Amino acid sequence: MIRHELKEDEITEGLTRLAAALTDMTPLMQDLGELMVRSTEQNFATGTDPEGNAWAPRKPSTLAAYAKRGDTPGPRPLIGPSKSLSTTISHAATATSVEWGSNMIYAAVMQLGAAQGEFGARIGKDKNGRDFFMTIPWGDIPARPFLGVGPTDRENILETITEYLGTAAGD
Repeated sequence: MIRHELKEDEITEGLTRLAAALTDMTPLMQDLGELMVRSTEQNFATGTDPEGNAWAPRKPSTLAAYAKRGDTPGPRPLIGPSKSLSTTISHAATATSVEWGSNMIYAAVMQLGAAQGEFGARIGKDKNGRDFFMTIPWGDIPARPFLGVGPTDRENILETITEYLGTAAGD
């Protein structure tokens, strides 16, 4: 067996930098988080899921509820008068992972959908003293995925990882 020992300082330094970059990938995860926040914001701008499919339109009953309250909804589903869901997309990066999403209590329902009454009901008296019973949600809510990794995201993620590793290796 022929054996050759490599003692190139430049190569050794490059491998050392690469090992350090892989030990704490916080900068990479931060970049990926920012990338996915921008992608998710684009989903709201286009009214599409990460795969490019259009979200289900608002139901007439939803539009009627907005009108009854005197609210003007945004131009696409998931963008209500307050725009809270579309403006609360953020990320959190660690040395080995990244998470992104919204802290709005109803974000999961908008992402996954929900059946009428899936979360129980409210029972009480209205402002006129009349009894009421209202299911939660009051109607079926179709899934409108706004979070996820689509084909373009996959390409951008791979480019970001390649760039990170190239920089870490000294390219």
